[in-house]
Amino acid sequence: MEAGHDLAAFVKVADRGGFSAAAEDLGLTPSALSKLVSRLEERLGARLFARSTRKVSLTPEGEVYLAHCRDILAAMEAADAEISAAGGRPQGVVRVNVGSAFARHQLDSFVPDFCARYPDVHLDIAVTDRLIDVLTEGVDVAIRTGTLSDSRLVARKIGESRRYICASPDYLARNGTPRLPADLVSHNCLLLSNFSALARWPFMTPEGLNRMQVSGRMTCDSADLLLDYAVRGFGIVRLGDMLVGDAIRRGDLVTLLEDHHVEEPYGIWAVMPPGRNRALRVRVFVDALAEAFKDSPWNIAKD
Repeated sequence: MEAGHDLAAFVKVADRGGFSAAAEDLGLTPSALSKLVSRLEERLGARLFARSTRKVSLTPEGEVYLAHCRDILAAMEAADAEISAAGGRPQGVVRVNVGSAFARHQLDSFVPDFCARYPDVHLDIAVTDRLIDVLTEGVDVAIRTGTLSDSRLVARKIGESRRYICASPDYLARNGTPRLPADLVSHNCLLLSNFSALARWPFMTPEGLNRMQVSGRMTCDSADLLLDYAVRGFGIVRLGDMLVGDAIRRGDLVTLLEDHHVEEPYGIWAVMPPGRNRALRVRVFVDALAEAFKDSPWNIAKD
């Protein structure tokens, strides 16, 4: 038990890049945490960190040891989860990280239904459009869209979305309706910041796929805010139907350039640290997500 505690302390310092931040996460003083790591180094006979007055960095031995520690801690968590889940009733806290768009437009009805079904499971939902490190920030489940880049995570696909180009009837009445992709150069396209690839909208031409660079008077890191501005007639957006589907059904937005636009379906995923997926409270939460969204209920092509 003591060895496991030392390993967890070492990993936390490595992840947080220093003793002060790691100690705050663990509820320890920096000096107490430093003693735990020093005890581990003494037992191993090797320095795991190179310490200076300004920063802490892993030694080559520390880099190797960190990879093994992650595997060991994941295996321990998986074993704990399997034992506690055997014949048990789901209970405890599930810490969820999700972007604002999915939280507002899809979780609003899902969460009450889930909580009614599992009254002993408590949800701690962090809504942010900042991409976090699932392994280091204490998250049980993160909901992600698109291509997954971290192969260390356990992932389960819970749905699929398609992108649509759309604008409000009011915007089109004032600015005209683009009939060809080239017409977009004279329109205000609302774009997500920090995603430069999404500013190149894909269209099919006689020569094949062409990605056209579009621009506008506003970029924003919140897809949900872009949706609001589009509905209010500020510009043209290209967003997934999990976000714009309801607005299109209501007539608040009109789809554009459907004969030319390439929708590019993308997956919606529940991602978890290794081993966490075996915890019963996490498993039932992810199962419920997959059940609720398996048919992509936001898909406007079904209407």
